[in-house]
Amino acid sequence: MRNLNEYIAREANKEDDCTGRFWEGRFKSQALLDESAVLACMAYVDLNPIRAKMAKTPETSDHTSIQRRAKAVKQKTHQPHQLMPFVGNPRQNMPKGIAYALKDYCELVDTTGRIIREDKAGHIDHQQSPILSRLGLSEEQWLTLTTEFEKHFCYAAGAEIMMTNFKRHTGHKRIRGMGKAKKLLCSA
Repeated sequence: MRNLNEYIAREANKEDDCTGRFWEGRFKSQALLDESAVLACMAYVDLNPIRAKMAKTPETSDHTSIQRRAKAVKQKTHQPHQLMPFVGNPRQNMPKGIAYALKDYCELVDTTGRIIREDKAGHIDHQQSPILSRLGLSEEQWLTLTTEFEKHFCYAAGAEIMMTNFKRHTGHKRIRGMGKAKKLLCSA
């Protein structure tokens, strides 16, 4: 990414008559090593407009995958082909896609959004969503993952065993986020 963006950065700095990093350190690349990490990162990104108070609901959050998916559900059309499809529960001859139901993901994002809204804090029923149970995560773990994802993970995110395998595979001696992986991505 650095090589791809270098030309753009130089041109933008020339145009703005300034120096320094064009992207201000905002670009990050993290390996998502298991389904929990993928779903947590997706929900984190899909809820950015809600946390920034730019939208009130996921379906009104411009430029998010949840908005596109919700629109397809509402119009009773196929899932957007530009996005990885939700293909349901794992089974034999599994098609390529995310191994959860779209409905469950939409409910998960909506429930998570209700939990983090300031005016609803503490008023949500404390029962876990079915998908959280399947992921083996508590509401507290899920809330931390979906509101502070970038804070806790740097190069990779996933359960402890997946982080250990990634560390070994990439030759890293240490990977930031291992402690949070143990705490946040373990069974509730």
